[in-house]
Amino acid sequence: MRNHRPAVRPEALLPIRLLALDIDGTIVDHDFHISDRTVAAIRGAVERGVRVSLATGRMPSSAVLYANRLGLTEPIIGHQGAIIRAMPARREPPVPDDAPPVFRGRVGRLLHHEALAPAVVREAIAWCRANGLDPHVNDREHIVVWRDDPSFEDYSGYLGPDAEIVPDLEHAIVRPMTKVISVGEPPRPRELYPVAQAYFAGRADATLSHPRFLEFVAPGVSKGKAVAWLAHRAGIPMAQVMAIGDAFNDIEMIGDAGHGAAMASAPAAVRLAARYIAAPVGEDGSAKLIEQLILAPPEEAAANMARLAEEAAAIQVELRAARASEGS
Repeated sequence: MRNHRPAVRPEALLPIRLLALDIDGTIVDHDFHISDRTVAAIRGAVERGVRVSLATGRMPSSAVLYANRLGLTEPIIGHQGAIIRAMPARREPPVPDDAPPVFRGRVGRLLHHEALAPAVVREAIAWCRANGLDPHVNDREHIVVWRDDPSFEDYSGYLGPDAEIVPDLEHAIVRPMTKVISVGEPPRPRELYPVAQAYFAGRADATLSHPRFLEFVAPGVSKGKAVAWLAHRAGIPMAQVMAIGDAFNDIEMIGDAGHGAAMASAPAAVRLAARYIAAPVGEDGSAKLIEQLILAPPEEAAANMARLAEEAAAIQVELRAARASEGS
């Protein structure tokens, strides 16, 4: 995949023509629920001709269930940008909120896949175990997990109950894999995040998708690179892209988009990369931003854009001051 990420974030331009949304903690709460207001806002954006894509650390077969619920047709960015898949030609009906848990859905054709070299996958597995984390591996739409993994039940809600269970995870890796994800009790993954970035530099990129999940993808892979590729493919300048997320794995797409937004719950570094800061997912923060910047009449959207940017700038001044105080 050619890298179309901008060297610096462009100035924001209206109208917004592409919307990239993280899932967990951004449009989906801790109960895996999308509010009616969020559904209505996203569907409203689609009706106005905005291209809406989900950009997630999940595998696309998990994300497609939410795409169906939202009525989306644009490609899904999965595994932190390592995979981009088209929506399936034959759509499944959306899963009702009160239905039993469903973890996988039908996915469309593969548009892009950037995998980790098997030797690096094996090294990441060994490194995670040596540092007290429990790793497993994603191979496109499948999970590879060692037989005695103590964390499997913890992340099955994110990735589904199906897995290829192997007696020795390291020895089972003989071909390139999409992603390594390791599970640990906070704050251990966050503490190891910069260590992993430095140790694997040039061989794998480490990121945090959740306080308990430290992940590894191929060098250069990010949601930001994938969003920029989709924007270029559609002929949309990054100045007219909105990207909303809440974790370290969202920094690139938030920082690259003209309308990059971080949730209020995001770590300070993520909020510092944003042009706007949205209210928490429990307060429909993403829906509010969409209503203010996409669904509002043009003059009102322009006024909202300036006001929201000023509010975020004020918060960022406080964040920088707090960081300076902690460092002194």
